[in-house]
Amino acid sequence: MDTAAGVLASRPPQVTGTKAVRVEIKGRVQGVGFRDWTMENAQELGLCGWVRNRRNGSVEALFSGDSASVEEIVEKRCRIGPPAAAVTAVASFPSDEDPGQGFECRFTL
Repeated sequence: MDTAAGVLASRPPQVTGTKAVRVEIKGRVQGVGFRDWTMENAQELGLCGWVRNRRNGSVEALFSGDSASVEEIVEKRCRIGPPAAAVTAVASFPSDEDPGQGFECRFTL
């Protein structure tokens, strides 16, 4: 705001920047196509990273890319998942891990 003139100065739109988060998804998320569904959604949103099953029954993923797209997959899409899934919890943590190029499915850990 230009206070001297009492006029609002127009601001350019803010760029959202990039973001990387590691996510753990719990519930009925294995054996329901969650990893393939995650890969399709991440690719649709232009994200890099990976997804894998965990031996504890959860699914873990690393999402990296445009902040708005990362928020979309974590806060909206992963909380619902594919039709056969029943998500009970989604926890996300900031990450500085290198996501690599593209999005891949990794072996169970």
